[in-house]
Amino acid sequence: MKDTVRIFDTTLRDGEQAAGINLNGTEKLQIARQLAALGVDVIEAGFPASSQGDFDSVRSIASEIDGPIIAGLARANEGDIRRAAEAVREASRSRIHTFIATSPIHMEHKLKMSPEEVVKRTTDAVSLAASLVKDVEFSAEDASRSDPEFLMEVFTAAIAAGATTINVPDTVGYATPGEFGDFLSRIMEGTEGSEKAIWSVHVHNDLGLAVANSVEAVRRGARQVECTVNGIGERAGNASLEEIVMALKVRRDVFSVDTAIDTTRLYDTSRMVSRLTGVHLPPNKAIVGDNAFAHEAGIHQHGVLCKRETYEIMHPKDVGAPETKLVMGKHSGHHAFAKELESMGYSLTDQELKRAFSLFKELCDKKEMVTKSDMEALVVDEILSICPDRKFSVKDFAVHSGRGRATAAISLIEGKNEIQDAATGNGPVDASYAAIRRIVGIEPELAAYRIISASEKSDALGEARVTLRHDDMEVQGRGVSTDVIEASIKAYVNGINRLYQTAAARGVEIVRQRQAV
Repeated sequence: MKDTVRIFDTTLRDGEQAAGINLNGTEKLQIARQLAALGVDVIEAGFPASSQGDFDSVRSIASEIDGPIIAGLARANEGDIRRAAEAVREASRSRIHTFIATSPIHMEHKLKMSPEEVVKRTTDAVSLAASLVKDVEFSAEDASRSDPEFLMEVFTAAIAAGATTINVPDTVGYATPGEFGDFLSRIMEGTEGSEKAIWSVHVHNDLGLAVANSVEAVRRGARQVECTVNGIGERAGNASLEEIVMALKVRRDVFSVDTAIDTTRLYDTSRMVSRLTGVHLPPNKAIVGDNAFAHEAGIHQHGVLCKRETYEIMHPKDVGAPETKLVMGKHSGHHAFAKELESMGYSLTDQELKRAFSLFKELCDKKEMVTKSDMEALVVDEILSICPDRKFSVKDFAVHSGRGRATAAISLIEGKNEIQDAATGNGPVDASYAAIRRIVGIEPELAAYRIISASEKSDALGEARVTLRHDDMEVQGRGVSTDVIEASIKAYVNGINRLYQTAAARGVEIVRQRQAV
């Protein structure tokens, strides 16, 4: 009989902390719904004390998502813990995940606390959390660089205070698999009351060893693994959920464990997170990359044609990857459209679905064929990524470009007013962005700009993605159109709206220098 390993997904907390990612509440809820359908055991929905926006997102997920445990992160202090408890209060299964650093370098330079103070803070924090919820997880930040004897003392105190899960993070991705496995085994054996808690690991990918360290921990007895979809996260990211799950499934002979994950949903979950976060997947990404099941070398092609298992240890259908592309067009009906979106994991309101179907029909008039990728790009960029309280929207534009400088005339809607201006620039996109800046009266730095194709056809939707910086804020903007100039304009305006949304969440004001008339 095989044991079960819990999959603790932190895409919406640790994953969203990656540079350049800023999901709005609607986007986070879509991902949470998909994670629930995927079968994750725990969704770490956010860090409620970090901002009002994060608190609201965690509370929304806790009240609307059934199935997984909904966790809120909290530092080991009363304010954070009470804030997390309030955010997850409406969840049918709630958890507070509290943490404190235990490595000498963190205690001395960051916390400025003695080891004795850290132990006391651990006891106080876990005791408070346990008085507010039944399920408490305790993490020792930078555990892999902590003194093992001290770590055992901290974990013993946490379990005695009521922690039901003990998490051992490799916060800076420093460990190697054999070393990490030995370390975990020693800690588990030396912690008093260790049998009363589920042991967990949270591994970062700074040396590219996050998945290897995570599955080694499972082999040594860990029964919860913390990970993110596509491995997104701070710096080099976190352990990749899809890689861990499939490693455990394909190599059951080694690990003898199961998970509750519906692996046929991995591909669509990966694509959803990639589109909503704007983090593009490399084609050679394990499990879910475009080339994960592609064979070009002649000897490989011959082998696969003779018997698939010669070069494929998984089948595309095992992870939900398509072997053929679905094509829809102007004769497709509302029901088929809705069913296809549902199969991709998107759950829209009636109003959103009506708007999406209208945009789909408009797209059908522009394109010979509409692919699944086109549909997904349309829904993400025209429905889910639109700020609900957006300040500006695109009314019209006209761009002229030749061998010399380009000119652009842009018309935006702000409230009930239509505002127009024009500018020149070094190319049509530069001119358009200059005109938009004149209208909105701010000068955000364009930190990144790129165009990608939603499919392989020449009439594919172009997805524009920009990163804007203003003051100490950094946001992403996205836009989609068969016209890459229109997509670029939409992305820039979407980014500006997100700047205003971020500023409002922080309680600061964006000062406009001038405004067009």
